Amino acid sequence: MTQNTQTAFLQHELEAHTAMFAKLVALFPQVVAVANELRATMQRGGKILIMGNGGSAADSQHIAAEIVGRYKKERRGLPAIALTTDTSIITSVGNDYGYDYIFARQIEALCRPEDAVIGITTSGNSKNVVNAIIEANAIGATTIGLTGGSGGKLLELCKFNLVMPSSETPRIQEAHIFIGHSLCDMLEAD
Repeated sequence: MTQNTQTAFLQHELEAHTAMFAKLVALFPQVVAVANELRATMQRGGKILIMGNGGSAADSQHIAAEIVGRYKKERRGLPAIALTTDTSIITSVGNDYGYDYIFARQIEALCRPEDAVIGITTSGNSKNVVNAIIEANAIGATTIGLTGGSGGKLLELCKFNLVMPSSETPRIQEAHIFIGHSLCDMLEAD
């Protein structure tokens, strides 16, 4: 690939990113509603449980770290758990029950009705995330999806489903972390 070809590629990627981000404005009312729900979760003594696979697993950990530690502002730590971090639980549940249940089993053990559960999946159809959301709904927790494309199965399962306006995984993931950061910022607001 020549330098001109590489530059043209980067320009195309930036244009695709910018075009998709311009469409996020339509989601702002839903993002505000989710932020208010997360604040209400904290006020009622609940916690935020977050999960996803691959890049979405990393996003889960990133968002949980911003909530527990801090995002921009000095404040007390807030309760959030990324369900993607305990390899002993993930591998034992995967071995004993199957990979499709690695998050649902943790929801069964850790989730309470006052909690909020965030499932991150670009398709909205990741079986292990879907199963966990079903379990969270049975418990009575607030369920939130961060998805893309059509929203997948989470569209009908979650109380809130923030569907990124793209069907391209990289664009969806870029929007997910923007939304995650925005939620963290609003969670810290006075």
